[in-house]
Amino acid sequence: MSRRAAAPLAPPRPAPPPDPPRPGRPRPARPTRPRLRAGRPDARGAVTAELAVGLPLLLAVTAGLTWLIAVAINQTRTVDAARETARALARGDDQVAAVAAGERVAPDGVRISVTRSGREVHVRATGRMAGPGGLLAALPGAELDAEAVALAEEGATDRPAAGAGSGAGP
Repeated sequence: MSRRAAAPLAPPRPAPPPDPPRPGRPRPARPTRPRLRAGRPDARGAVTAELAVGLPLLLAVTAGLTWLIAVAINQTRTVDAARETARALARGDDQVAAVAAGERVAPDGVRISVTRSGREVHVRATGRMAGPGGLLAALPGAELDAEAVALAEEGATDRPAAGAGSGAGP
């Protein structure tokens, strides 16, 4: 095998000299701000305009999500109120006291109704939560609804509500 000698590399070409200024035409001044791409209008102030539109939208979304969290919390409280009332009645507590215990747990405006069917105690808690208001005033309120069923314990007696008697007068 024979070795070939590598050919020497040619020296790099020097950069061409800048064009001399033309007489009668002044050299343009360097721009003080970056040049925009061809075809794009001047974009100064675009960020301010986008922020002016986007910030209220972001606040409205935040308010809406906060209201949805409040609805979820109130629905959970409504379910807890129905369960609390059903458990108390299944233990044999007085109906007025059991409903009062449920109303302490329930959000404002929730009504609790009780029905019995044999040994089963059915409790329904219903109410309405107002809409979020403000920017989101167009949204309707939320319905709160929960139902609980409990089986009365063996030793528990069905006690009527206070004021309900056997029908016999004094």
